[in-house]
Amino acid sequence: MSPVRESVVKGVVSPWRDVPRSIPRPEYVGRARATRWNGGDVHDAEMLERIRVSARIAAQALAEVGRNVVPGVTTDELDRIGHEFVLDHGAYPSTLGYPGAAGRPPFPKALCTSVNEVICHGIPDSTVVEEGDIVKVDITAFKDGAHGDNCGSFIAGDGSDEARSLVEVTHEAMMRGIKAAQPGREVNVIGRVIEKYAKRHGFESVRSYTGHGVGPAFHTGLVIPHYDAAPAHADVIEPGMVFTVEPMLCAGSESNHEWDDGWTVVTDDGSWVAQFEHTILITDDGPEVLTQP
Repeated sequence: MSPVRESVVKGVVSPWRDVPRSIPRPEYVGRARATRWNGGDVHDAEMLERIRVSARIAAQALAEVGRNVVPGVTTDELDRIGHEFVLDHGAYPSTLGYPGAAGRPPFPKALCTSVNEVICHGIPDSTVVEEGDIVKVDITAFKDGAHGDNCGSFIAGDGSDEARSLVEVTHEAMMRGIKAAQPGREVNVIGRVIEKYAKRHGFESVRSYTGHGVGPAFHTGLVIPHYDAAPAHADVIEPGMVFTVEPMLCAGSESNHEWDDGWTVVTDDGSWVAQFEHTILITDDGPEVLTQP
């Protein structure tokens, strides 16, 4: 895929935005690492209702930010929009202050903005969105002790045929993966379906970053791969489970590396990436998408 800009470079990151003291923080904010979750991935009715509320706020925030992905906007401005939306709904933006790995600094913004070849965890900064860019916006809301997590890919302006195809195939791959998440199956079936569909269209599915259990904890420890990982990741899908399905598909190789900021992940070959993510609940009848506006 021929990029519009040569490559994405680091911009200037603005200071942390304030959060009113009246809004409860997740337990990990201000700590070196998140507390390990030992409560499992099947939740009771009360917790499921809390997750529903947070997931709805996250979905509404994503839609609001997505409407503002236009040429000329900075990724920092997109962060401001998402930050204020989440706060206005009495929630905390879960990524703000999330601990970094191996002593790296915590994530400094309310959402991730990953442009073009950035696979995930892009830090909003002074980068100006250009015509044709693919901007992945990943935003999570925390309210009443529960997180709801989602991501969407937005094309600034019209975009190229290649960019639109990548975005469309990635969304369809996510939806097929979600449909495969049926009670009694192993979670690795989700990745098998996603990878098969991606390959059919000439795209590679990122293996380094996965879906995860979500709810009372931002990441519960449950891993949802987006490639055929069998016989590994054989956790059995059960009613009451909540987790994300969030494939990242690359137009070239999925081989990648992390910038020295400790967060931003980019493809080695500069190929572009699209990502979509939903938080889903497993019911007796199958998967239910919770991250709906």
